[in-house]
Amino acid sequence: MRVIAGTARRLLLEAPRGMDTRPTQDIIKETLFNMLQPLMYDCCFLDLFAGSGGIGIEALSRGAREACFADTSREAIKCIKNNLEHTHFTEQGVVYAMEFMAALRQMEFDRKKFDVVYLDPPYGKGFESQALTMLVNSSLIDEDTTIVVETSIDTDPSEYEALGYRITKDKPYKSNRHVFLEKA
Repeated sequence: MRVIAGTARRLLLEAPRGMDTRPTQDIIKETLFNMLQPLMYDCCFLDLFAGSGGIGIEALSRGAREACFADTSREAIKCIKNNLEHTHFTEQGVVYAMEFMAALRQMEFDRKKFDVVYLDPPYGKGFESQALTMLVNSSLIDEDTTIVVETSIDTDPSEYEALGYRITKDKPYKSNRHVFLEKA
């Protein structure tokens, strides 16, 4: 796993051991950031369910001003911190070592406001719906925020519309998809 483009291009990243995280493949990460690139400069980026932090670090490498990372796994938090240090983004990265709903509440208390939110929860547990329900009425996002949900290929993204979002793009891959949302 590596940073694909930007100031930290080609730097290798460590990933948590085991099967609890799914590092995003380079080709999928490149496709994702080709779509997000116009939003990257000076943005505030949220990498929720961050795993290794690779997505948020890619955002920082491509010009994001700040990236917040949240995960519950001690192993993942250690990887995120090591990866931020290795890529020299320690100052721009804020790490929340807590359950995702608690992290979102803490970010709201910290007065964070995100331009781009990336959700990559464990598939099939409904965590993305819980996070989206909390986000839609929070001060963390507004009508200009782009939210990307990585989910399994067989997920029906129309359920997100019932939560108060509009689907702006749906990019399927072989086994997963990226669903781009905005507040309706």
